[in-house]
Amino acid sequence: MAAVQWRSCMRNYEAELQRCRPEGALVEFGDYHPLKPIMVTDTKTRRGARKGSTSSSSSSSSCAPADPLSSMLDGTDPLSMFAAASATEAPVMSHSASTGDLGRKRKEKDEEVVGHDFESWSTKRGEILARFTTTEKLSINLFMGSDRGKAPSPGSSAVSEKVRTRLEELDDLEEGSQRELLNLSQQDYANRIEELNQSLKEAWASDQKVKALKIVIQCSKLLSDTSVIQFYPSKFVLITDILDTFGRLVYDRIWTMCSDPRPLPESFTVDDVNDTAKETCLNWFFKIASIRELLPRLYVEAAILKCNRFLNKSGIPETLPRLTAMIRGIGDPLVAAYTRAYLCRVGMEVAPQLKDSLNRNFFDLLGTFRQVSGESVQNQLVQQRVEVPEYLTLYSPAINWILQCIAYRAPEVLLTEMMERCKKLGNNALLLNSVMRAFRPEFVAARATDFISMIKDCDEAGFPKHLLFGSLGRSLACADPPESERLTILNEAWKVVTKVRSPQDYINCAEIWVEFTCRHFTKREVNTVLADIIKHMTPDRAFEDAYPQLQSVIRKILTYFNDFSVLFSMERFLPFLDMFQKDSVRVEVCRSIMEVFIKHQMEPTRDPVILNAMLHICKTMHDSVNALTLEDEKRSLAVLIIGFIRMVSFGRDFEQQLSFCVEARATFCNLESVLVQLIHTVNQLAMETSRVMKGSHSRKTAAFVRACAAYSFITIPSLSSIFSRLSLYLLSGQVALANQCLSQADAFLKAAVGILPEVPRSISVEGKLRSSENFLLDFINNFLSTLLVVPDHPEHGVLYLVRGLLNMVQDYTWEDSSDAKVRVYVSALPLLAAMSQEAYLYSIPKVDSNETLYGGDPKFLSEINKLCETLIGQILDHMKALGRDEQSTRRQGALAFSLFGVLLAHGDLRNNKLSQLSVNLWNLGHKHGYCETRVSVRTLEYIKHQAQQPDMNHLTETVQRLALQSRT
Repeated sequence: MAAVQWRSCMRNYEAELQRCRPEGALVEFGDYHPLKPIMVTDTKTRRGARKGSTSSSSSSSSCAPADPLSSMLDGTDPLSMFAAASATEAPVMSHSASTGDLGRKRKEKDEEVVGHDFESWSTKRGEILARFTTTEKLSINLFMGSDRGKAPSPGSSAVSEKVRTRLEELDDLEEGSQRELLNLSQQDYANRIEELNQSLKEAWASDQKVKALKIVIQCSKLLSDTSVIQFYPSKFVLITDILDTFGRLVYDRIWTMCSDPRPLPESFTVDDVNDTAKETCLNWFFKIASIRELLPRLYVEAAILKCNRFLNKSGIPETLPRLTAMIRGIGDPLVAAYTRAYLCRVGMEVAPQLKDSLNRNFFDLLGTFRQVSGESVQNQLVQQRVEVPEYLTLYSPAINWILQCIAYRAPEVLLTEMMERCKKLGNNALLLNSVMRAFRPEFVAARATDFISMIKDCDEAGFPKHLLFGSLGRSLACADPPESERLTILNEAWKVVTKVRSPQDYINCAEIWVEFTCRHFTKREVNTVLADIIKHMTPDRAFEDAYPQLQSVIRKILTYFNDFSVLFSMERFLPFLDMFQKDSVRVEVCRSIMEVFIKHQMEPTRDPVILNAMLHICKTMHDSVNALTLEDEKRSLAVLIIGFIRMVSFGRDFEQQLSFCVEARATFCNLESVLVQLIHTVNQLAMETSRVMKGSHSRKTAAFVRACAAYSFITIPSLSSIFSRLSLYLLSGQVALANQCLSQADAFLKAAVGILPEVPRSISVEGKLRSSENFLLDFINNFLSTLLVVPDHPEHGVLYLVRGLLNMVQDYTWEDSSDAKVRVYVSALPLLAAMSQEAYLYSIPKVDSNETLYGGDPKFLSEINKLCETLIGQILDHMKALGRDEQSTRRQGALAFSLFGVLLAHGDLRNNKLSQLSVNLWNLGHKHGYCETRVSVRTLEYIKHQAQQPDMNHLTETVQRLALQSRT
């Protein structure tokens, strides 16, 4: 190995750069576009043409290669393909089918169809179940099927026996065995109802239709029970689910009977229904008509109302008014109200165009309000200890639904008429509340002052006025009232809101009106509202029970006030934040503020009001981090804080910027990624200073950039991630070097070399342990490229940083089957070769590198050559050791080819021994056939090309000795 004598080839980087530049080609931009597909013209000669004939040729153009961006211009993208497919399928329909479709479309156009803007019942179901609860014990009658509903015995086949059996079934509809369950909790009650729903499905699946009907009848009877009146709305929701299931089963059953042998179309007529299906449908209606009690008969017939489509066209229009009139026979006003709600619900599903029945339901409902003050209702409330305001709220889901159905796409005239009816009724507060919630917000907003006057006339005892103003506020949050009335509306509403004594009722209403205030007024009015909220919610720490509402207030303010200089200038905004005493809630509020700040703050800021407030908010988030905090939570908080730090800029006041970073380092010491960002910010500050000074520092700016370097040098050791420390040491050293801070740069690079032994052999990446070799090699290669421009320290000898790095690599504990150490040696050879050049490949302005310090001193070059020979010797020894193991031949070949490339690019192959070594490495790399043939061929072509250059004739002999060996 000692016989190898290294000598670097002298390189002219400028000449090499000129040779490598591609030749320019003129392009006519009229015919050229980077996304335009390449057109290849393929000219073929006809077979029958005479020899020498050039006129008979055909030309075809094709796109090669196919451009993914231009393909959609040809209509081949997925959306165009679907459109083309539907266009080609359309003419296939028969004439009769197309005529039927046209008639069907005309019919659907004439009828009013419920659109997506109609809020469905399913969206209200969960809210009702959560709102109307009870701790009282409930009872339920479970149906126990009797044997009389079973099929007759085989012997009873006569017609008279069948008729007798049918009659017995009809008589037995309401007389099945029952079992009353008492003392049920609310959850137990819901579970029992669900059991009944499952029993209904099982009975239907086992063809026990009469048993299924009995279950539905018994469930309907439960709706007449108001013994636990607070739970009635939830009971209505649970039991109507069973009715809906029954109606769907009956309709699907008859539909299936009509679909044999061909499917029944969606928009079928009575003529499409066969006689068997009609008879079955009539049979169901006859069975229901035989139910003795009014309430179950009403509910069950309403559940299968849609089945009237199978009998005649006028079935539904005739049945709806009849059922509406039948409801008048129900004595309890609450039960009657929910029965009307169910009928409206079914009516909107099957015939939304029949608004007359819906209107009649509403007007009948107005008449029942007189019963609320009647003796029977009052006695019931006294018996159950229910106050009148609480009792009236039980009506709200039913009334809201009825009014929603009526108001849906209703003309202004109808809505105005209904509003006048409410006035004549004496401004019933419950009804007025439902009107404001059901009518279109635009309608309510345009008449906001009228509604306010109606609210004033309402009786406070029956229904609290703050609830009415809450409903009005919801409408005004969706639609704008006339501009001239807005201040009057706010004043009138807040007069009532601020007088509410209960903190919970107060904040529920105030939260709604905050949005109206933010939407139409300035920070002055919003600040007044916040002050009033603080005044009401601070006594007795009432805010602790209203965190969701207070968070909603913050969200609404942030929605309309994105200018944080305005937001933080509100005197009561920060005191409002102080009400969030619970840690988790406070952090969540701070997070929401930071998200809005990052989203809407487009320009960097130096406003002291914003900075102090945001620092306080970020510190609140940071201080919530503890040993139990999850990494994802830390990461998300750090991202928000980093977003704030990036938006802080003091312009040319660099010292103030550095002071901010010093304060932020002390504030956010527990979040490592924030510290990393602060180091990057300070490094960027140093480079910005250099840019302003155009690289020529004054005494003051030189001291400042040294202070920046000191900041980074002090902060980096506090990081736990070893690779973060390594990369930041290197980056800070490069910044210090760029600012002519040589001693600081030297300290950074020495620190990086000093912690290399601490790098673990494996690291966690996304929760998985992986080898750290690739990360370490990337860092060392980056480090080596920096060392080219780092001048040697006058007190530490020649190439002391390079030697220190290589010594650390030598002593590092690498994996047994790894070639990483030798790969570092291979990577160091190009650095050493570059250091021996008269002019370096790159340099830093105003920094004298070794090329200037040594000026091509033979002793310096001799040190470089000795170091290169040592490294080559280490590499060859390692390759020799690999050759002893047959399983390591691939690794040996790869290392040999890699070292051959370094010798070819950086070694002086005029030296016979070096040239012979390169040939030996080439042969060793191809010995076992592991080298890629394509790479080998291109390498040989490069060497041949280089041999033609001036002063490179010696490569001609070398290339003749390099042969390609087959894989066999």
